Amino acid sequence: MQTPVDPQATPRARELLNYLSDTAGKAIITGQHTQTVPMEELAHIRQVTGREPMLRGFELLAYSPNINYDDMSEECLTEIVEDRNTLDLALEWGRKRQGIVTFTYHWYSPLGGRDKAFYAENTDFDARQVLVEGTPERAAFFHDMDAMAALLKPFMEEDIPVLWRPFHESDGAWFWWGAQGPAVAKELYKLMFWRYTQVHGLHNLLWVWNCRLAEGWPGEEYVDVVSLDEYLPAYAPTDYREQYETLVAATTRNKVAALAEIGYLPDLALLERSRVPWAYFMVWSKEFCIGESRNSTQALRQVYSSGYAVTL
Repeated sequence: MQTPVDPQATPRARELLNYLSDTAGKAIITGQHTQTVPMEELAHIRQVTGREPMLRGFELLAYSPNINYDDMSEECLTEIVEDRNTLDLALEWGRKRQGIVTFTYHWYSPLGGRDKAFYAENTDFDARQVLVEGTPERAAFFHDMDAMAALLKPFMEEDIPVLWRPFHESDGAWFWWGAQGPAVAKELYKLMFWRYTQVHGLHNLLWVWNCRLAEGWPGEEYVDVVSLDEYLPAYAPTDYREQYETLVAATTRNKVAALAEIGYLPDLALLERSRVPWAYFMVWSKEFCIGESRNSTQALRQVYSSGYAVTL
C-alpha cells in the first residue's frame, strides 16, 4: 500500500494508487494515448484484439491559454482542431468508472511563441524567470496554471481520479519547461503541486513525475508515480528493465513506476518472467498504434491476449 503525497487525496484517488501499487510486478495495465475526438486508436485496438486498454491517455494541448493562431503551420492548426473537446471525452470516460484517466499536456508557452510553442525552439520563454518574484514570466505561468486548474475542477467535483503528469520529459531540452534543465522543471512542478493542492483543492490528482535524471528529482513528498518516456530506435523484445533501473536509481524504489509513453509495446512474455514492476504502459497515438510501422497487429494481439495484461 502506498500513501498519496497529497494528505487530502480523495478516497478514489487513494484507491487508484493502491490498485497501481498492488498490480505492479503481478501484471501490467494496458494503456493507449489518444489526441483526437474519434479516438481511432481505441477502435483499432478493439477491432484487432477484441479488447480495450484499461488506461486512456488524453491530450490537452488545445486548452493552452496562449496559442498564437496568427503564426502557425497547417500541421499545428490541425493538431489543435483534432484535440478540441478531448476534456469532454475524458470526463465522459471517467464518469463510467471503468478505466483510468491520464492526461498529457503539451503546454504552449505562457508568453510569446509561434507555431507549436511547447517546443523550446519555437519560443523564447525562459522558465528560469518563473522562479523569480515579480517577473512577467511568473505572472503568465500562474495565469495559465490557474486556467488549467479550472478545467480540471469538474473531475474533482465528480470524484474522478486522474493520473496527472505535468512537465513531462524534463530530462530533455526540447520543451520550454525542460530547456533550462531538469532542476528548473522540478521547481515548476513543485509550484504547481502546491498551487493545485493548497489553492485549487484538486485532491483527485495522483502526481506523476516524468524524468530519469537525479538532478530533476523533486523528492518523495511530491511524487506518487515515477515514470519515463521511451522511444526505442527500432523494435526489439524488451521488458524495459534497463530503463527501470535507470529511473529508480535517479528517483526512488518506494513509488509506483510506469512507462508513461512508449513507442513499442513491451514483450509481456519477458515481463511476466522478469516481473519488472511497471504498473502500466501507454503507447503513443496514431501511427504508433495504427498500422504496421511501429506496433504490428500481431504484437497488439499478443499483448492484449496475455494473461499478464490488464485490459478493460
